[in-house]
Amino acid sequence: MASEKPDSIYDITVKDMSGNDVSLSTYGGKVLLVVNVASKCGLTHSNYKEMNVLYEKYKDKGFEILAFPCNQFAGQEPGSNEEIQEVACTRFKAEFPIFDKIEVNGKDAAPLYKFLKSQKGGILGDGIKWNFTKFLVAKDGKVMERYAPTTSPLKIEKDVQKLLEA
Repeated sequence: MASEKPDSIYDITVKDMSGNDVSLSTYGGKVLLVVNVASKCGLTHSNYKEMNVLYEKYKDKGFEILAFPCNQFAGQEPGSNEEIQEVACTRFKAEFPIFDKIEVNGKDAAPLYKFLKSQKGGILGDGIKWNFTKFLVAKDGKVMERYAPTTSPLKIEKDVQKLLEA
């Protein structure tokens, strides 16, 4: 199974904060924004704030944000899942799902990130460069767009709207 290449994001299973399997097919038919997050990054505050705005505005229209904590960039997500949840949900008031901490690069990269990067490589190859790299996924599970860590979530609102209307 692991060697088979998924056709869409919906063929992938991830772990939630409690270590339970979650099939991404649960989110079938929704527009997804998949983001690798970190609690102690210079981009943390603005990204969580703006992702919350997008989520609040579109969650009832078929939009979901899937956040994956990652500690591969300057050790900016050192905490346990409980600590990460505390930061994301209490301090930043995130209501979207935060999943189990993963790796996004290297041989231990999560299957989800291997898939995302195979669909949309970055400007400098397909490696994830930093926290808050964003992937926008259409309702059919295909990766439509990849955004740099510095791209403000609110700057991609028009793309989200387009996919929701599609």
